[in-house]
Amino acid sequence: MTLSDADIRRCATRLHEAERSRVQIRQLSQDFPEITIEDAYAIQKEWIALKVAEGRIIKGHKIGLTSKAMQSALNIDEPDSGVLLDDMFFADGGTVPSDRFIATRIEAELAFVMKQRLSGPDCTLFDVLNATDFVVPALEILDTRIERVDSETKATRKIFDTIADNAANAGIVLGGRPLRPLDADLRWIGALCYKNGQLEETGLAAGVLNHPATAVAWLANKVAALGLALEPGQVVLAGSFIRPIEARKGDTIQADYGPYGTVSCYFA
Repeated sequence: MTLSDADIRRCATRLHEAERSRVQIRQLSQDFPEITIEDAYAIQKEWIALKVAEGRIIKGHKIGLTSKAMQSALNIDEPDSGVLLDDMFFADGGTVPSDRFIATRIEAELAFVMKQRLSGPDCTLFDVLNATDFVVPALEILDTRIERVDSETKATRKIFDTIADNAANAGIVLGGRPLRPLDADLRWIGALCYKNGQLEETGLAAGVLNHPATAVAWLANKVAALGLALEPGQVVLAGSFIRPIEARKGDTIQADYGPYGTVSCYFA
């Protein structure tokens, strides 16, 4: 790590205020060119601690940047992760307050609900399947508290910015038909994603590291180095298999998972 503890706290506080005020901050990678991945996760951890101190409850994790295309674009070779909190969950078919967010986008994913504690290192896809209670279709609501393009340099966000920004996570909608993890080949579960009745994106869950459970195993191994594990009852978003869909006030987003049902939300 290259940032001081004071810098990390300051960055977390800036992100916290940006979320509250809905005014984006400058890219941290511009303010701190020497920032590292470790620094970015430390900022994320500090920001989550601020939220927990205010009464929020950790309910799970999200995994992002699971596609090879996105990893290549950001010059990385592994996914990133963020934390799901209790106030991020919205009802299937329900209303999402658009004025809570800054620049909303939606992704289609599979969510794993853990049955047993899952810990690394050396966690495998099979360990994930054994430890999972059920898998359910999901929408992830993304937001960014950090500018995507710097107004001065025109530089785009770096991986450090995304990680510090809680991996761009802002909300989650669970829906459709839950299934046991061995009741289907999860790679072949797909979604047709609509905005206001118009088909926007399609994809298969195999786009997530060839199998979404592989992403969950990656996360279990990643957090093991911090002395953490995936706990029973926690929800893990395994990663998107579509490109993000822009969503604004008045938009209805629906993902049709075929035999596994639909999941939707309306931005009021």
